[in-house]
Amino acid sequence: MKQKSLRLEEFLSDKKARRILSILEKTMEKEKFYAFLKNVPKAEIHLHIEAVPTMKTLKILYKKRFDKEMSDKDITALFSYDDLNGFIQAFLKVQDLFTCEDDLNYVFDDLEEYLVENNIVYSEAFFAPTAFLKKGFEYPKMIKIFSKKIADIKAKHGITVKLILDVSRTFGCENAMKNYKLLMEHPCDDIIGIGLGGAEVKGPAADFAPVFERAFKDGIHAVVHAGEDVGPESMWDSINLLHAQRIGHGIAAYQDEKLMEELEKTQLPLEVCPTSNVFTKHFVKSIAEHPIRQFFDRGMYVTVNTDDPVFFKTTLIEEFWKLHSEANFSMEQIKLLILNAFNALFTTKKIKKMWCNKVEKAFEELHE
Repeated sequence: MKQKSLRLEEFLSDKKARRILSILEKTMEKEKFYAFLKNVPKAEIHLHIEAVPTMKTLKILYKKRFDKEMSDKDITALFSYDDLNGFIQAFLKVQDLFTCEDDLNYVFDDLEEYLVENNIVYSEAFFAPTAFLKKGFEYPKMIKIFSKKIADIKAKHGITVKLILDVSRTFGCENAMKNYKLLMEHPCDDIIGIGLGGAEVKGPAADFAPVFERAFKDGIHAVVHAGEDVGPESMWDSINLLHAQRIGHGIAAYQDEKLMEELEKTQLPLEVCPTSNVFTKHFVKSIAEHPIRQFFDRGMYVTVNTDDPVFFKTTLIEEFWKLHSEANFSMEQIKLLILNAFNALFTTKKIKKMWCNKVEKAFEELHE
């Protein structure tokens, strides 16, 4: 019995050692992955700039807004949500912390840090003006700040930032049209299109057809959040009625074979946000079962994005790591996903080719 007991102890000890070794190996693998991907230039095309402020910035804004320190209880309350609607309410609360146009400088300072940290060299990001306009902010003052900060980021790091004006479903079609008119009345080279965001259940895509029909006639780029929290019908309407050139999220497509065939045929880019999609819990519960694997394998055009990095505690590199480690995306497939983002940009073929060549070169070094 004593001999068997010793063997059992040895077995348990070996088992524990193997588990520890496995954890260490995975940690080392992740560190190696991060180090490599940090050197690969990337583009991100589904990112809300109001969701990049750091905790330090939120505390500064909170102090300015309420004239008191932001407590741990306040922080917990702000980030206590478990579905898309709860998140949107938290998003609006963050927007409410801003007290004047100059506060938007903080957003771009944190955006700059995020882009540099992830080696994102080109970003087309959303900005939702309505909550700020309702607080009395002046649109011309806001875009003046945007342009200055964007120029600063370009001068310091060579990073290109373009904005898409996001007309939220939350405030209805009439308000969306007002936003669109501001976009047209105050042209800005840094704002390149119009987007539709917010809770799909509260604002069906079809309701916003008048706004996007006008944008289409005016030659304005259009991006629509669809298939995130509502079924394939939202995506069909976004394509047929809103003239969407990219679909934000689009994960509901897996429920409709004809829609997947259409997306495969047209190569309409999907701005997939894996961690965000898992959080909403509507269609997927884990990265491993995320339909991005199915979409990619059948040849649909998918890109990888964070959506709201602070709210979902993620980064673009982390998104790629999750796909690599939990959804079995090979390094070659990760490369293709990165190239997809560059080729989905609303920019010239020359710029796309330049960055794609740099991505290819970075991955060639991986095999040397």
